[in-house]
Amino acid sequence: MTDITFRTVASNGIDMHIAEAGPADGPLVLLCHGFPESWYSWRHQLPALAEAGYHAVAPDQRGYGRTSAPEDDTASPSSISSETSWASSPLSARRTP
Repeated sequence: MTDITFRTVASNGIDMHIAEAGPADGPLVLLCHGFPESWYSWRHQLPALAEAGYHAVAPDQRGYGRTSAPEDDTASPSSISSETSWASSPLSARRTP
């Protein structure tokens, strides 16, 4: 069984809690939950994807789980997508202790 690890990533003015599994150099799979869930919705898929060689990442979306909410509490598609922009960079998407 593949372990799920956790870390926090600063993104777009919030601290985003992420769960991840799999090799850091594997192809990235970003799993985004819906309302009102958390990374935990993907708890079964994370190990399965990791065992298939993927680097699976499931963040808690803004204001849910252990991810902070912005102070101004304005959400738009562009602000929400910018909060996961860290995942598009291979260097920032790698796991670090």
